Amino acid sequence: MKKILIASMLLAAQLSWAQFTDINIIKEVQVKNKGVVVSAHPLASEAGAKILKMGGNAYDAVTAAQYALAVVYPQAGNIGGGGFLVGVKSNGEKFTLDYRETAPKKASRDMYIDKKGKADTDLSQNGRLAVGIPGSVAGFFATLKYCKLPMEKIIQPAIDLAEKGFAITDKEAEMLNNQREKFQKHNKSSIIFVKDTPWKAGDLLIQKDLAETLN
Repeated sequence: MKKILIASMLLAAQLSWAQFTDINIIKEVQVKNKGVVVSAHPLASEAGAKILKMGGNAYDAVTAAQYALAVVYPQAGNIGGGGFLVGVKSNGEKFTLDYRETAPKKASRDMYIDKKGKADTDLSQNGRLAVGIPGSVAGFFATLKYCKLPMEKIIQPAIDLAEKGFAITDKEAEMLNNQREKFQKHNKSSIIFVKDTPWKAGDLLIQKDLAETLN
């Protein structure tokens, strides 16, 4: 019997909002010579499953799912964030990868302190000063040595989702509408997440610039 590789990603989310569905939760799944891909969004899980069907292993699938999450689950860190990977090699050896975000070189202890000596949470939580140096992409390439497929194939499902778009849910529409003012406050130029009319369920979210970045 072939050994089943298990890889799990622990990601830091920038927002506490999570997607809810009416799908029954299964606490334990036993498989033999097959794979299961689980993520925060069904389209990302589907991307990972496609990679498994192409002959990829668990590391191929988890990397593909993470790239896809950058498209369909943008409220989490994804390629702009960081994470951990805990994995088991085919010989049973366990290993971990730490690719969490790091502070910029010129970050300082008092960079979030106002003139009165008090912490300014707006500076630490919003805008450019709140952003760390992303580690996700470096982590994905560090994972590549455990993969079977080349990165071009692993990342393609994410590129397709960004290029062609996907239909958003009620919750996703609500989140985009609720964040409209923040998007406009922290972005001088127009961005894809802001449009003239409110978002609604079924609207297509197409991200051409992200597709080009991933490509």
